[in-house]
Amino acid sequence: MTTIPDNVFAETVTEVEHYTDRLFRFRLTRPASFRFRSGEFVMIGLPPQNDGDKIVYRAYSIASPSWDDTIEFYSIKVPDGPLTEHLQKIKEGDTVLMRKKPTGTLVLDALLPGKTLWMISTGTGFAPFASLIRDPEAYEKFDQVIVTHTCREKAELAYSINTVTATKDDPLVGEFTADRLHLVTTTTREDSPLTGRITTLMDDGSLYNLFGRDGLKRDQDRVMICGSMAMLNDVKDRLEAMGFVEGSNSAPGEFVVERAFVD
Repeated sequence: MTTIPDNVFAETVTEVEHYTDRLFRFRLTRPASFRFRSGEFVMIGLPPQNDGDKIVYRAYSIASPSWDDTIEFYSIKVPDGPLTEHLQKIKEGDTVLMRKKPTGTLVLDALLPGKTLWMISTGTGFAPFASLIRDPEAYEKFDQVIVTHTCREKAELAYSINTVTATKDDPLVGEFTADRLHLVTTTTREDSPLTGRITTLMDDGSLYNLFGRDGLKRDQDRVMICGSMAMLNDVKDRLEAMGFVEGSNSAPGEFVVERAFVD
């Protein structure tokens, strides 16, 4: 019989919501001893189906804020994925394994002080930002929080739209978000109010025009990036060309990138 390692929590699924045939979210019970910073990720897996099977773990950004009494994740569905093939079939009452040590660079501590925090995401890369926009600390450190979410089709934007709407009505942080939390959604394969890759909207200035800006400025803008590897590299290249310096937990900077998550 396969035993659960000491460094792993076995938690119960409390909620599952499917958005499309590619995307879903789920919530787990939260261990009383589990601590994390909003924006971090953790390794999760499923109990082995057969004795002797190896547990497959993948990095998932925690989508709930650090103060929440449950743990939320936002996931893609991969038909033949070693983990997601089975994870997408979970139901309330099932067990999900979660390693005890969270980590990650998409945390407020890794950024220097600034005025506007930009969170650039594609696909399930919105997950860590779902955590951060619900953390009061984001509004203590920044005057404005702007989140961009780019997907192929409009239906894939449901999670970000629902999360931002709920955040603005949240009894804990809602009062901080008024006129300060903004969501920009774009699509690449279906017409929508704003169509195009986020890098295109940065290059032609249309992203910044939404906020009466003419671009990013190192002395006041801070940027977090999470999504497809192509987008990460493209946005990082643009920021570095503007002189922005990448930050980390040990050396805060003007932008941070997260690569360890499922997309």
